[in-house]
Parts: sequence; structure tokens; C-alpha cells
Amino acid sequence: MTHVDDANLTQRVAVRGDAILTNPRWNKGTAFTIEERTAFGLTGRLPFRINTLDEQCDRAYDQLEAREEPLRKNTFLQSLKDQNWVLYYALLSRHLRELIPVIYTPTEAEAISNYSHLFRRSEGLYLTFPTQDSMEADFLEQTKGRQIDLVVCSDAEQILGIGDQGVGISSAKSAIYTLLAGVNPARALAVTLDVGTDNDDLLNDRLYVGWPHHRVRGEEYNQFIDKFVQLVRKYHPHSLLHFEDFGVTNAKRLLDKYHDKHAVFNDDVQGTGAVTLACIMSAVGVTKSKLADQRFVVYGAGSAGLGITRQLRDGIVTIDSVDQEEANKRFYLLDKNGLIKQSLGAEKIREGLQEFVRPDEEWDGVQANDKGEIGLLEVIRKVKPTVLIGCSTHAGAFTEDVVREMAKGTERPIILPLSNPSRLHEVTPQDANDWTAGKVLIATGSPFPPYKLPNGREYIVAECNNALIYPGLGFGAMLAQARTLTDTMIIAGTRRLAALAPAHKDPNDALLPDFGDAPGVNYEVAVAVVEQAIEEGSASVNWTKDQVREKVAEAQWKPVYGTYVYDPEGLA
Repeated sequence: MTHVDDANLTQRVAVRGDAILTNPRWNKGTAFTIEERTAFGLTGRLPFRINTLDEQCDRAYDQLEAREEPLRKNTFLQSLKDQNWVLYYALLSRHLRELIPVIYTPTEAEAISNYSHLFRRSEGLYLTFPTQDSMEADFLEQTKGRQIDLVVCSDAEQILGIGDQGVGISSAKSAIYTLLAGVNPARALAVTLDVGTDNDDLLNDRLYVGWPHHRVRGEEYNQFIDKFVQLVRKYHPHSLLHFEDFGVTNAKRLLDKYHDKHAVFNDDVQGTGAVTLACIMSAVGVTKSKLADQRFVVYGAGSAGLGITRQLRDGIVTIDSVDQEEANKRFYLLDKNGLIKQSLGAEKIREGLQEFVRPDEEWDGVQANDKGEIGLLEVIRKVKPTVLIGCSTHAGAFTEDVVREMAKGTERPIILPLSNPSRLHEVTPQDANDWTAGKVLIATGSPFPPYKLPNGREYIVAECNNALIYPGLGFGAMLAQARTLTDTMIIAGTRRLAALAPAHKDPNDALLPDFGDAPGVNYEVAVAVVEQAIEEGSASVNWTKDQVREKVAEAQWKPVYGTYVYDPEGLA
């Protein structure tokens, strides 16, 4: 991977006139120099004044501020991205903390839920089930002449907080890779895999832009997905394939199916698990214990909950050298049927949970409801966990009784209410603090303000946000040209993130780095991933570990304008 878009390099560009002004990769707007305006036929197409990028950012920010609702800000930024990549990413980087929630969680979900009604311009590649005979031709038409390092694909079955949306390009995920890790946007491809929708509101919406058909499932679905994956493997063998927003029946299954065949990643499964592992590693550093010493209760056993559990288990195995079967015993998972235990029966224990099922004899004498289900409070009383994780979207599930009971069993309870958006959190940090007399170690899935400790000092609530790690994990895999993204590469990135936590220097500080530092954090994660890939022989590059930092920095795309020279044989 080489870095070509740099202000210090002269770039030979083949498009001119209206074609360059409507191409977001090359458009500079009012920042085109006099020489460039003459060479590209733009003198009469632009006003006289030549602006700097900083001036353009100021103008764009003023225009953004005139829009009060987050969704209107989102659509403005999407329009800006359609016009000028450098300006879009430069504006975001200057207002990172403020604008990430506008382009990503939570406003992104609202934008996707209104995708058909907001639709203005296609972006990325749309592969639809009834037109799959032309899939290869469509794929090649969209990617011809391009080096693709990143493919983000989604079938939009399970989008956070809004469920099945049928069709909606996952461009925000790709944008975060560029913004926080430095992936060149010209080398990224967002793909919608339209296999229908079971959302009746969409099926009955005359403006719905997707295929108005119930979701294809079973073998037909598998063949469609496999056809797409084989195209990625055939034409872009060193790319990272990122699965996004797949349903619970497909997310982990597809990840497992292709894990050893290509560099694949699922943020809902692996990213959530990795950032949670890093957070807990920071917390156990504060308590001066080990991962293997913890007792984990995970409330919510969907894709995220299971992904977190597996990642934590793998961390115990790798870091503390514990046998996997023994590590499994540290976990107690609950879903809508209460504790996952043997007597629930196969029909209530979904695929993937089997290795974490608790034996019934453990629970003799523990109070259950009339269906034989054991609830969260009873599990807390029995297990006396050191770590309580919420990914249930069950607002208020961690009640005062639950939190106080947990505090009885451990000196510094580690509580992570990770459900998004913030209205679905299991407990507020302030309540968790009050109910544990200030002893709780907490991080959340959504931003929360600081709260005061009993000594009057403010405690910064770490945001357990996947974006602190997944861009770096993926970028590292791309740079290493790894054929697979191995579990040990993910663990290496996770350990690097944990090492950057402020809590390592001060036990009363945040369990994860500030989100405003996300670009630097993801750089460190990417370095750790490449170093591990080289060490274990997963990398296809001929770098030494001593070269990695420089190579990663060189490969990062930055939102700055280069110098353009018109050349009919140049880049289009």
C-alpha cells in the first residue's frame, strides 16, 4: 500500500472542467490555484477568490451550525462528502468529538431509517438478489482501475436500535476508517447486499428504494453472500472485508465461515468485544488483579453479548494462559429467558451459546420464576460477580438492588452499561456511583458527563466506543496484507489500547482514552496489529518490526489538498 494523496506530491489528473468539479476525490472548490484553474478549464467556473482549506472549513462549519437538528446536520455533511472528500474529512477532523455522533452513532441510525426518503445520490455498490446474474460485471464496473483495500458490506438486517432496514449503504463505517485510521477513501468500497426486508413498513412504502420482497434466507441467501465474498477474494485478495449490521443468525456464522479464507472482520462481534476487553484490562489493572480472576455476568446474549464474551474468554486464554474450557466457566450469560442454563432446553438456547450454558445443579435452591427462569438479581446474589456487562437494550435493568448487591461481593465492582443509544442504558454512571459509595469502575456505550466522587473529584466516564479500536485493527490488517485477521492480531491491538488508558497512571481516571484522541489511538492499534502479524508470520509484507511505525505513518491518508497537473493519461 502506497500513499499517493499528499499535499507535497504532484498528482496527475485526467479529468477537467465540470468533471473535476463533480468528482469528490479531486474537487477543491474555491481552493484551486490560478495555475490549476487555467490547466483544468475552471477559470470561468469559479469565483475569483482563492480560499485556503482552513477558510473553507470555517465556511462549511458556519453552514452546518445553521442546521439545528442532528439529522439535518447529517444530510448536510453527506452532501459535502459527495462534493469534496478533503473538505469533508478536514472539517470532521477539526470538530471530531462534536461531529462523530452526527455522522455515526446515534444519528446515522436515524439517517438510515429514513434512507429511502432522504435518497439523493447513489454511493457505493448495490448488489441485489434478483439481479445476481450480473454481480461480477457490476462489481468489476464499480472497481475497475481501483486498488481496493477495504470493503464494508451490509445486508442491513440488524441495525442498532432500528432493526431491519433492507437497504442502506454503510458508508459511515468506511468514513470512520478514513477519519480515525487514515484509510484512503479512494480505496474503500461500501456495498449493500439487498436480499429483501421483513420490515412491513418498508415493504408498504411506495418510496422504498430497495427490493420490495421478504428476506431471502437459507441456501439461496448463503449462495448469494458466497458469490459476493468470492469476488472480493478473487479480485482484491489483500483487502479487508468488513461485515456490518448482519442479523444474529448470520453475523457470527459468516465470520466463522470465512475467517480462515480471507481477512474478515465484524465490528458488532469482534469490535465490541475488543474495546470491552481493553476497558476491563484497564479496570483489572486498577484492582491489581488478572482477567482470569474475574467472574463475569453478561446481561444480553445477542451478537454483541456473545462477541464480548468470546473476546473476553480469548483474552483470558491468551493473556493468562488458561485452558479454554476452564475460561468458559468464568461467564454467566442472561437473555430474555434469564440465565442460560441446561434446563431451558435446546429451543431456547440459540446457536453459539452452548459452551457457556450453566449446569442446573449449580442453581439448586436459587429462586426462579414460574417458568423456571433465573433473573439477574438472583444471579448476582449467587455468583458475586466482579464484572457486570449490559448489552441488552433493556433500559434501567441494573436496578439499585442489583448494583448494591454486586457491591457487597467485590471491593471495586466493574460495571459496563453498553447499550446504545443512551436512552437504552442499563444504569446511569451517577446512579452506579451513588449506589456503590463511589467504588464503581464504569464505562458506557454512549457519552455521559463526568460525575463527582465522594471526595469531590470529577470522574471521567470512559466511552466504550468501538471506533477507538476497529479502524486501527482493520487498517493494520490491510497494511500487513494479512490473508486473515487472526485472533492474536486482535488481542495485540486490544492490549495496546488498554495500555493507553489514563487509569494506568491514575486509578481514579478514565478506563479508556478520550475519544478526542481516537486518531492517535488507532494509529497505535494499527502499529500493534502489524507488529503482531509480522511476528507470527501472518503478514505478506517484507517489513521488519522496527520499520512498522514509519510505514504506518506513511500509509495514512490525510485530508489535505495536493498539487494537480492535467494529464489525459493520469488518474480519473
